[in-house]
Amino acid sequence: MHYLNISFSHKNSTMEIREKLSYPNDENVYGCLKKLKESESINEVILISTCNRMEVFCSCNDIESATRHIFQMLHNRSGISKKELQERADIFDDSMAIHHLFSVASSLDSMVVGETQIAGQLKDAFRFSLDNGYCGQKLSRAMHSAFKCAANVRNQTNISSKPVSIASVAVSKLKALLPDLSQKKALVIGVGEMSEITAKHLISSGVDVYIMNRTKENAVHLAEVCGAKVMDYSQLPHAVNQFEILFTATSAHEAIITDVMIEVCDFERYWFDLALPRDIHCTKDEKIHLFVIDDLKTIVNENMECREDSAKSSHAIIGRAVVAFFEWLNTLDIEPMIKEIYEKAYMSASVESKRAVSHGYIPKEYELQAQKMCEQTLKRFLHDMIKKMRSVSQEAKSDTITGTLQFLIQDEKNIPDQYKCEHMLKGQK
Repeated sequence: MHYLNISFSHKNSTMEIREKLSYPNDENVYGCLKKLKESESINEVILISTCNRMEVFCSCNDIESATRHIFQMLHNRSGISKKELQERADIFDDSMAIHHLFSVASSLDSMVVGETQIAGQLKDAFRFSLDNGYCGQKLSRAMHSAFKCAANVRNQTNISSKPVSIASVAVSKLKALLPDLSQKKALVIGVGEMSEITAKHLISSGVDVYIMNRTKENAVHLAEVCGAKVMDYSQLPHAVNQFEILFTATSAHEAIITDVMIEVCDFERYWFDLALPRDIHCTKDEKIHLFVIDDLKTIVNENMECREDSAKSSHAIIGRAVVAFFEWLNTLDIEPMIKEIYEKAYMSASVESKRAVSHGYIPKEYELQAQKMCEQTLKRFLHDMIKKMRSVSQEAKSDTITGTLQFLIQDEKNIPDQYKCEHMLKGQK
């Protein structure tokens, strides 16, 4: 079994490329996972699709075959040549795939290092794949370990001491353009996490914020959470020509604001499109200052410089976590544990047969037969339990059971705390 990750991100792909590769909603993601699993070489798969990255993370039995299948599927969807996809993609396998996953979960591979959204996005992608039967034991182990690694990075470094995100960076850019926002009005379109962060930052700066969404009930809910107002989605063609400040972060398949809607106005407009695929298609009007995700890199680079020391410490934590992960995987092989159970059983049979002879219970010449009888009795007793152990070892949530077996038959001091089952940890307190 191998781990494989094929990654397209802000580091290796333009926004146009990422836009074509994006999977904006669950229906698209489900279709992608289904097609990926059509390959006999891919066992489990997770699709990660955000504004800054599209990644396929899978376990497979043949790296080359799985890689070919993934590129073919992405070519069919995007229309981008396989040659260009292969030249742009970062391809990680086995230990490098796990290292990359841990780095992504810890936000070290994000455009905004230390941003807090990526962990939630990874959890959503993992949960979707798991709930729909495309993710099992192998990827579950990797994902749970990635989340633990990310938590250690947050707790042991200052990388997320001042939480940032693409949304907060966009608001910072707006403040640089318009230092005094106290008398301004802004329209935020969309109700996801990006929109919520944007609205809260704007409101804290004194902006009068209006929320708009196709489903009005969701807009009302976000407005209540943030202390904003609500504008009906039907007013969008009118609103784009009334608001000086506009932020969009929807999951629409195509642009919701186009040239047809835009009228010439006598004031400057500042628009921030935080969606992928992009929400705004604007090719005219010099008084509209349009910023998309990739336009925010200047602030992002400054953010990276001020977090450089924390990033170095974080990489060290990730390196140790990768080593620990593979050491732990080696302890989860059920067959050595089964072998040890039988060895302990046969040792007990030998001790008891010798004891029976020494106490005169059976003649010395029958010692070997007595030992074989004890061994056969123990094998018969253990048969159903061993069969069940092998069966449960293939289930996604088997690690606690495996940890219990380690506790019963091995020295638990050699098992890392984070992988011990609950009663083992209680026993140490």
